[in-house]
This record gives sequence, structure tokens and C-alpha cells, in this order.
Amino acid sequence: MVPDLQVKETSSPPRLWTADFRLFFTARTTSLLGDAMLPVAITAAVIRAGYGASGVGYALAALVAPFAALIIFGGVLSDRFGARRLMIVSDTARLCFQMVLALLFLLGTPQLWQILVLLALVGAGSAIFQPGVASIIPRIARDVQKANGTLRISESVTNVVGPSVAGLLLVVSSPAVVVALDALTYAVGGGCLLLLRSVPMGSVARESGTSFRADLVEGWREFRARTWLWSVIVVFMLWQLAGAGPTMTLGNSTLVTDYGASTFGFVMSSLGVGSVLGGIVAIRLRPRHPLRAGALSMILWALMPLGVALGLPTPLVAGCYMVSGVGMAFWIVMFHTSVQTHIPNEVLGRVHAYDAAGSLVMKPVGQAAAGPLAVIVGTVPLLFVSASMALVACALLLAIPAVRGLRRVEG
Repeated sequence: MVPDLQVKETSSPPRLWTADFRLFFTARTTSLLGDAMLPVAITAAVIRAGYGASGVGYALAALVAPFAALIIFGGVLSDRFGARRLMIVSDTARLCFQMVLALLFLLGTPQLWQILVLLALVGAGSAIFQPGVASIIPRIARDVQKANGTLRISESVTNVVGPSVAGLLLVVSSPAVVVALDALTYAVGGGCLLLLRSVPMGSVARESGTSFRADLVEGWREFRARTWLWSVIVVFMLWQLAGAGPTMTLGNSTLVTDYGASTFGFVMSSLGVGSVLGGIVAIRLRPRHPLRAGALSMILWALMPLGVALGLPTPLVAGCYMVSGVGMAFWIVMFHTSVQTHIPNEVLGRVHAYDAAGSLVMKPVGQAAAGPLAVIVGTVPLLFVSASMALVACALLLAIPAVRGLRRVEG
């Protein structure tokens, strides 16, 4: 065992499953289940409407692009008006937009532009919702790392179960019905958030009378002032560009074409199982230096593209994906816990928005560039490059004193 990874023994560990945490867990899990179901439902609905693969691409882009573009502004709004309030507003708005979309599919064949506009509004709602997640967790859980690990397990399970549930529902009903049922998950989530008691509806104490622009600048200043934070994001931008992005495009397509769709599903389920195990490990292990331990766990991710590049048998590829899932889940919990315990709550929404935007911005670039580059240099060489990027990312993170030296915040 790495010396930095030690189990912390306490005589009376903080209680996690309080009434408010159960409500938040239900809200978050329900929302994540809907998020996992939506791409499947939209893909089926758009294809059935006759817009083909290009229409599906436009629809999924319309869902994701506003999130990436607006999440920084969502962070400002969350800190100005209160995370809980903005999350309830977001759930309500997304419920309405998706119900309208379901109604359009139910009544006939909507125009493509109508689909894109409504999905863009749903994506914008997600950008308003996400910053509040980081702000609320430290307020409802005394053990922030255990809370993050538990929520990571929930996210991993919904990522596996959600598409399967959507697929089964499509067998017995229409895409319009699945979109409507997915919309109802926002009603459940918003209702649970409405019942929270330990989180005020308004914002935490902050200087009054500041402008939106001043809040935006303050969030950037707080983000930039922490070397460990912005340097992690810079490293992850590189990793998303040359590691994760190409692996998602080339690894997934290779699994489908060379191994078959059923194998692809099995391998992705293995990745979900690994993420669950990684969340469990993150609950138990309490490293003194969480980012150092998380960076070391990144090495495991290299097995994902490596298994596909080497053309390993299906069980071994699935094993590689499972181990990679363990490493990534552990890193995510370590990083989110560090952010939530080192950043003051009054600016946490904005800081989280900056780190989320920076983490996501290069991923679609890497995904889009992977296909053309594979035509020139080949799929296997690019997958080897992606695998090596995990090692490069680990080395860069450990080379930064502020990252490897960041200590765990107790309590």
C-alpha cells in the first residue's frame, strides 16, 4: 500500500445519513438517473422523427454546449441567490422544458429547431444546477469525503442503470413517454431539495451591493489564487485533449466494430462497477495528501486505452476498464473533497464552476480531433498516446509542490 494512503480510525465517526443528506442523496440520484436516461431517449426520438445520425449529433450537442458555456455564470448566480434556491428553480425549469418536448413528440413530429432549442434550455438549466452541488455538500455532511464517495457510487450506478432503464422503457413505450418520465425525475429532485432544512433558501453571508461582474471577477480571483487548483485544471485540460477525449472516441468505436455491441455494453458496465468500487475505496481511505494519492490513482486509468490498443480478449479488456474506473472514481472524490473543504462556502459555487468549465472545455476538442488524426496515424498509436497521457498527467501533478503538498482538512 502507498504510505500516503492510510485508513483513518475514529472512535465515533461523523454520522452521514442524516435526514437532510438522505433528501439530498435522493435528489441527486434521481437527477443523475434522468441525466443518464436522457441521451438514450433523445437519440431514439430524433431518429424516429426522421432526422438521422446528424440530427442526433446536433441534439446531443445542443444539450451539452450550453452547460459548458454557462456553468461559470451559474456559479455566480448560485452564490448570489443561494445554491438550494437555484437548484430548485433549475429542476422546475427543466421539468417544464422536457414536458413540452415530450408533448411535441407525442403530438407528432416536431421541427428540428424546436428540439434543439428545448434541449439547449435543458442544458442551460443544468448549468444553473451543477454549482450548487459543490456548495451544499459541505453544509449537510460533516464528513465531506464520505459524502462525495457515496455520491460517486450513486453516480456510477445511475450511469450503468440509466441507459438500460431507458432502453427497456423504449421497448414497451414511445420515446415521448420516456422523455416525459425522465422529466419527472426533476420533480422528485426539486421536491427533495425543497424539504432540506439545514441549507437556507438564500445565499450565505456575503457583501451586499456587488455587481454580477464583480462577483464573476471575485470567483476568478479566488480560483487563480490557489496554485493547486488552477494547476490541476491545466493538467486536466491536457489530459482531456490527448487522453480522455481520444479514448472515448476511438476506444468506444473500436469496441463496437472489433468486439461487437454486446461486448461494448459489457465493458462499459465493467467501467461502472469499477467506479462503484473506487467510490467505496475513497470512503475508507483517508490520505493525508489527497491530491497526491489521487494523482497516483490516475495511473490506473492508462489500462483503459491500453487494453483496447493491445487487442486483449474481452474479459481482460473488461478488467482493464474496471480497474480504470476504480482509479478515476478515487481521483474524483479526492479532488472534489479538496475543493469543498479548502474553498470558503461563500465563493464555492463560482470556484467550482471555473474548475468544472476548465475540466470540460478540451474534452470535445479531443473527441472531435481523434477521428481525423486516426485516419492519418492510425487508431492504435493514438490509443497508446492516450494511455501514456495518464502517466504524464500523474507526473505533472506530482511535480507541482502545491498539489502534492496539499493536506487533508479534518472534520
